[in-house]
Amino acid sequence: MKKHLIAAALAGALLTLAGCADESTPSSAQAQHLQPIDVATVLVKPVQSWHTYTTRLESPQEVALMPRVSGVIDHIAFNEGDNVKKGDLLFKLDDRPFAAVVASLEAQINSAQAALEQAKSEAKRAVRLTQRKAISTEQAESRTSVLRQREAQLAALQAQLTSAELDLEFTSIVSPIDGVISRANITKGNNIIAGQSVLTSIVSNEKMYAYFDIDERTWNSAFSNVTAASRQPVVMQKVGQHDFAYKGYINFIDNQINSSTGTLRVRAVFDEDNNQLRSGSFARIKLAANSISEQIIVPDRSIGTDLKNRFVLTVGENNVLQYKLVTVGERYGSLRAVTSGLSEGDVIAVNGPARVGPGMPIAPNTVTIDSSDVAFTLSNDESRLVAKQ
Repeated sequence: MKKHLIAAALAGALLTLAGCADESTPSSAQAQHLQPIDVATVLVKPVQSWHTYTTRLESPQEVALMPRVSGVIDHIAFNEGDNVKKGDLLFKLDDRPFAAVVASLEAQINSAQAALEQAKSEAKRAVRLTQRKAISTEQAESRTSVLRQREAQLAALQAQLTSAELDLEFTSIVSPIDGVISRANITKGNNIIAGQSVLTSIVSNEKMYAYFDIDERTWNSAFSNVTAASRQPVVMQKVGQHDFAYKGYINFIDNQINSSTGTLRVRAVFDEDNNQLRSGSFARIKLAANSISEQIIVPDRSIGTDLKNRFVLTVGENNVLQYKLVTVGERYGSLRAVTSGLSEGDVIAVNGPARVGPGMPIAPNTVTIDSSDVAFTLSNDESRLVAKQ
């Protein structure tokens, strides 16, 4: 009898424990299945509006090198693609014909000088004879005329000699500017024609220009007080790069609006690294408006799209995600400005609605939004602007 009572008591105890276990299982299972989500507090940063333009770089000086005299190339004195300095010898022509002309003119000048000396002597003698009435006035004037002719002949020959010496000097073709030289279009032994044959090209690389057009509305609203003297800063990105790594400034603003296009032509100059910038390169220019305002900054991936709306998921009470409509502004690298819909101190789901949705409880994993490599303004000391992806 006692055995049956003990068995019944044990069975009741087991049922009670089983009932307690059943009651506690749902809550613990729910806690185990909460989605772990990275969350972060939004940033508040002073930012500027950016305006992007595309262009191609231009060198301030480009020379298509042509000879000043015709002749035969005797020597090429440069390596193709090298940096050259103003005055460096590039091509040498066969100068023997030009040297012969110079020698001939020098001989003619010597003869003309001798004839001039004789004419001077005869003119002086004519003056003395005229005073003694030994020759007629007509003869004296004739000798004076001969003297003037000899002087003119000598002057003409000296001018011809100067021209011939210049031609001889021009047989040594030198670089007119500092820059990078291209290949030789005409090689040794070929005849070249003055003012027609293009020997090579030289491009200055001390700085690079970037011309671009700003529409009239943007200029008047954001840059009306900008002048060339204010050196408005810009940043530049070359094709194939991810960063706007080159810093420059505006140094020219055209004097009128183009009435056909409604745009104003401006020029930025870049002179910080002439070894990497090449004339003709495609470039994107970013120009920052002068006004600076504080705005909410969030990761661009945290913003979702719902039909025509943009939204983010914020963390509410009991770690439940909430739907917030937002208005977005400029993008700064992987970050985005939010102009309305969020407030300072809001906590958002960093990765957006990729794995979660509004009304869902989550297990928050707090992280920090990294903005260390992003320039929000050009007035700070940060060295580069991360490109839009």
